[in-house]
Amino acid sequence: MKKDLLVLAFIILLIAIVASGTKIQSVDEYYLTHIDEIAEDSETVTISIRCDTILDNLDKLSPQLRAEKYVPKDGVILEETEYVLRPGDTVFDILDRAVRHNRIHMEFQGADKNSYNSVYIQGINFLYEFSCGPLSGWMYSVNGKFPDYGVSKYVLKDGDVIEFNYTCDLGRDLGYEFK
Repeated sequence: MKKDLLVLAFIILLIAIVASGTKIQSVDEYYLTHIDEIAEDSETVTISIRCDTILDNLDKLSPQLRAEKYVPKDGVILEETEYVLRPGDTVFDILDRAVRHNRIHMEFQGADKNSYNSVYIQGINFLYEFSCGPLSGWMYSVNGKFPDYGVSKYVLKDGDVIEFNYTCDLGRDLGYEFK
């Protein structure tokens, strides 16, 4: 009996030592505290998320989305922010990291769920495709050019500048020209 109590006390002590040195984090806490530190030799990219075009089309926007928490007065959901570029990072990887770190809502369709075999961005900050008319949705550009393939297919390189912009006119309001 005395031996059993001694073993039980030892186990409780061991558990207490392990638990006191272990920080248990939620997924959100992990992403907020494990963003790569930018060092002098880091390869980096920048990303921004904007919805300026909605400001000129508020009459088309769903009434429940006409609040500043969805459409900021300046149209900036995420100002240009720099992130460490990891080997093989795609536009989607950086976007995912940015929205998690900044606690911005994002919904997407996986690459296995569409015929393009790439992730499709359905909504950011509760602004979805068709939220501001039949020609609206999210588009991305890298270094000012609009790629003709999905976000999970575009592999980034050092210095790339990613912009996510909400369009209300199939990209024409962003300067995109159809080929």
